[in-house]
Amino acid sequence: MSRQRPYPSDLSDARWELLEPTVSAWRAERRGKGLDIGRPPEHDLRRIMDAVLYVDRTGIPWRYLPHDFAPWETVYGYFAAWQKDGVFDQLNGLLRRLVREAAGRDAEPSACVLDAQSIKTSANVPATGQGIDAGKKIAGRKRHIGVDTLGLLLAVWVTAASVSDNAGGIHLLSHIAKAHPRITKAWGDSGYRTKAIDHGATLGIDVEVTRRDPDQKGFKVIPRRWVVERTFGWLMNHRRLARDYETHPHRSEAMIRLAMIDLMSRRLTRESTPNWKDS
Repeated sequence: MSRQRPYPSDLSDARWELLEPTVSAWRAERRGKGLDIGRPPEHDLRRIMDAVLYVDRTGIPWRYLPHDFAPWETVYGYFAAWQKDGVFDQLNGLLRRLVREAAGRDAEPSACVLDAQSIKTSANVPATGQGIDAGKKIAGRKRHIGVDTLGLLLAVWVTAASVSDNAGGIHLLSHIAKAHPRITKAWGDSGYRTKAIDHGATLGIDVEVTRRDPDQKGFKVIPRRWVVERTFGWLMNHRRLARDYETHPHRSEAMIRLAMIDLMSRRLTRESTPNWKDS
């Protein structure tokens, strides 16, 4: 079935130009190993990426993909392969560097901000992968993220909600130190206590806790922490992330990376799309 009009989530020519070299190189490598999942017929990678972005943006189940896309089993197969082979990681790194350079920053950051978000899960998420965040009274999963000072994703780890921010911070710092050796400073809230601070010190990262003024009444922007809180707000523009629908936590991480790919590619091409909350 031919599509009469594009969906708001579809890639423009300019956005596809940013993503195409990475996904085409992935296909060429798989073809060389005899692993191309698109044979026969060979599916158009742009249409597959459009379908994956459609799911991330609208929040629909995979089985409810419109019929003008490839079969949902094919689209999910590509999504799972891209997650497993690190394609979303590669695209995040590429686009983040381009966004930073466009903003007049060095391609590689020297500081980061850490935070965690507890989120409810859907009925298909196994009970063994869930937990209870006693502080926020939320049963589900927790998204631990580290971002640069522009709010762009550096690391993500999805766990049961019962996993402490401190444990999440230790995991994030280890990943960030390995992938971004220029980083020597990190900020976080009071959930990152002694162990995370000490772990950061062993990695050469000074972890500073920014606390809310106990005498402050009402809303107040907290220095440094607002950057990562804004990132969580950006993620919520993708309806698939309003709740955790993924059976496996690594698929949840892929959906978060995909949302950031969507955001950064639009920022680079100066494009916008209606917010699902406005509909």
